[in-house]
Amino acid sequence: MKSIIEKETLQFLRALKKNNAREWFNNNKDRFVAAYENFTQFAQTLIDETAKFDKSATGIDAKDAVFRIYRDVRFSKDKSPYKTHFGAVLTGRGKGFLAGYYLHLEPGNSFLAGGVHMTEPENMKAIRARISAEGKKFLKIINDKNFKKTFTLEGDRLVRVPQGFDKEDPMAEYLKYKDLTLIHSLDDKKMLSDDLVPYCAKIFKAMVPFNRFLNEAVKGKSPASRKKQ
Repeated sequence: MKSIIEKETLQFLRALKKNNAREWFNNNKDRFVAAYENFTQFAQTLIDETAKFDKSATGIDAKDAVFRIYRDVRFSKDKSPYKTHFGAVLTGRGKGFLAGYYLHLEPGNSFLAGGVHMTEPENMKAIRARISAEGKKFLKIINDKNFKKTFTLEGDRLVRVPQGFDKEDPMAEYLKYKDLTLIHSLDDKKMLSDDLVPYCAKIFKAMVPFNRFLNEAVKGKSPASRKKQ
């Protein structure tokens, strides 16, 4: 099982960005297959390492976790047929997907991510309710010195506090988030390093308190959620 990202994988993605066309892709299919397999094998190693501290990653097959290279161009002005990155969600996908871990490989723009992105509206409502009720706990997590050095908190935001919440809520600015995503950027040198698996696992492990806070809200395990039942 590959535990490194090979330089040829990054080279393929760079070339694909310059030649994003079906003819070129078909003529370089062997390069794609090799790069895709390298990324998938790396993702499996990272999944298995992540499962050691988060059981939500247990039993996940990287072949199901890695996204397809083909773009959905039906509603896009950009008709380029292929993505120019590889991505994998390490904790499952689809309806009901909660806070987890994401690996993104793209020359010059690789990163690790956690939290929730484009989750179900009812999930976000539950998360907002917990942030409102347990603001001090949420702030303790995101204001931790090491946390702030490691992550940036990103996400689209509403202009106003959503309906059902007090616009004067002390946590109002966080209630406006439509996504709550942690980002940790990785340069190309780090992506090609021999210690990438333990490094990524360490970053994912640092996400656990944040992910747990969000997941417990959605699963009804937080005091805020129980009060609403």
